[in-house]
Amino acid sequence: MELLKQRILQDGKHLGDGILKVDSFVNHQVDPNLMDACGRELARRFAAVGATKILTAEISGIAPALMTALYLRLPVVYARKTKPVTMPDAVLLTLAPSHTKGVMTELIVSPEYLAGGERVLVIDDFLASGATILGLIRLAQTAGAVIVGVGTLIEKTFEGGRAALAHLNVPVESLACIRALDGERIVFQEA
Repeated sequence: MELLKQRILQDGKHLGDGILKVDSFVNHQVDPNLMDACGRELARRFAAVGATKILTAEISGIAPALMTALYLRLPVVYARKTKPVTMPDAVLLTLAPSHTKGVMTELIVSPEYLAGGERVLVIDDFLASGATILGLIRLAQTAGAVIVGVGTLIEKTFEGGRAALAHLNVPVESLACIRALDGERIVFQEA
């Protein structure tokens, strides 16, 4: 998606160690117009999968998931990183490594909002190693849901996440695929 690629080139920053900072428009400060365009495009790409719910991770996945859900007219469930007092004692929980924090992160969902029979579309900001997305998939599968697709804003193809998801046999779509972060250069994969 050209609009997203241009924004990454304009405002994205490679911080080293494969970390791409997009805080100014995706996950600390959010550009609603860009997220609207991304959500519209992800919804177009996944219109035929028959999803009944969208699942994402707190916090960075919420904006693209909400905008995709708006166009697909679906509810969004996001995996929380801490359990609030309002959540029941029995929860769906898994661990996933955080690339930017360098620690294991809990992903927690209330079984009230993710149940057997759901057809789940996972939407997140990044596909890198696939660890967070695989954590979300484990939560959905534990609930008895079926994964019908995975969509992300940005894929770092050099980290192997797509291969980690191949066993799912579902569509995996990324709006901007980066094949290299070389110094200050961001190199996109050709379509």
